[in-house]
Amino acid sequence: MLIEYKNKQYGFCFSLPQGWRGYSIEVDRWKGYSNGSEGDVIVQQGPLISIRHPQWTRANPRQNIPIMVFTFAQWRSLEREDFHISATPIGPSELGRNSRFVFGLPPRFDWTFPTGYEEVEMILRGNPLSGGCWARSDQH
Repeated sequence: MLIEYKNKQYGFCFSLPQGWRGYSIEVDRWKGYSNGSEGDVIVQQGPLISIRHPQWTRANPRQNIPIMVFTFAQWRSLEREDFHISATPIGPSELGRNSRFVFGLPPRFDWTFPTGYEEVEMILRGNPLSGGCWARSDQH
């Protein structure tokens, strides 16, 4: 049986295995850069929501599940390469979308291979994000 993280603000749900019961949420910002005369300049930004495993500690950090939230205009601009997210030549991959937002996975989010990265990769292969979950129920 799966547990579900529900984000009402952005209208998506994310299915997690039972071992993630007790997860926490960390909210930050992603930043999009463009090359200016003085170097990289922030030209776009948006929410970065990370689902943190319940066994995560400072002494033993585990792989988070990071979800970037883009407006459709930001996503189109990113696809046109008007800005970039990181130094890598690879942009974020799309996890899903709803009628208002596109949800992305940061490029190379697991490049340091922290504890639990294999489990997160397996979760992501199961297409766990639903962009229309709030339409299924008005009880949340």
